Amino acid sequence: MNHEKNQPQMRLLALDTATAVMAAAVVEARSQQLIEEKNIHGERNHSVHVLTGLQELMLETGTAREQIAGIAVGIGPGSYTGVRIAVTAAKTLAWAWKVPVVGVSTLQALAWGGWNRAQAGEAAKHSEESQIGGTVASPAQVDEANYIQWIVPLLDARRGQVYTSLFAAAGSSEPRRLAPDAIRLMSSWVEELVQLVQDTSPQERPKAIYLVGETEVHQLTATELSELLELRAQPYELEGRWIGRLGATRLQDGQEDELHTLVPNYTQLAEAEVNLLQARTKGATST
Repeated sequence: MNHEKNQPQMRLLALDTATAVMAAAVVEARSQQLIEEKNIHGERNHSVHVLTGLQELMLETGTAREQIAGIAVGIGPGSYTGVRIAVTAAKTLAWAWKVPVVGVSTLQALAWGGWNRAQAGEAAKHSEESQIGGTVASPAQVDEANYIQWIVPLLDARRGQVYTSLFAAAGSSEPRRLAPDAIRLMSSWVEELVQLVQDTSPQERPKAIYLVGETEVHQLTATELSELLELRAQPYELEGRWIGRLGATRLQDGQEDELHTLVPNYTQLAEAEVNLLQARTKGATST
């Protein structure tokens, strides 16, 4: 007799407060299927919503504490205060419930979610165009999502700075990291990306590069990239499901973080960029 059918579904609780959205979700631990998510836009005043948001999410999904197999938390980079809220809450719950906790990159989750949002929008556009024109999408359009694309997640850090990274994506699978998470001057980051594209062989060069996240402020700075390949911008706010999926993958691989040493990824500007920013600030104040 198969007793597994009678066992309660084990679930993963996911949380991130590094951005303007408090993103939380409950996902099925094995299949990574989203059960429910709650994404609250709180202008980074997330301490007001965290505990009540998680309680409501568990009640709405009928999730008992005994069903929680682990907790996934976005460790940033992002808002200094915001990142600490989620990490502190996740560690406290993991300690109280005696379940594993796993930290994941907020930027990787942003990249994955933004990439999927862009793909869904483009698929809908192709479908609409096909219906209007009475034709089916071309093979190039259908297969485009399966080519390697570069994804650049962006979170505004003010004064020309961004929390950012670089990932490669194809299809709907988890984006593969190409560069570390960091806070960078957007102008310098664009120069690095231009050089990276130029150094990449034509066979491995992406068909397009996607800016996802808080794109509006920094899209103009990135226009130099459009001279080398197609540049696409996808405004996007983080959704809890992507934190959950990243966390579920890590836990399935037997990875978890030590409760007392898990800390946010605050990141810092490289020394050269700090000096450049200081020089620009002094120049602006002297004029």
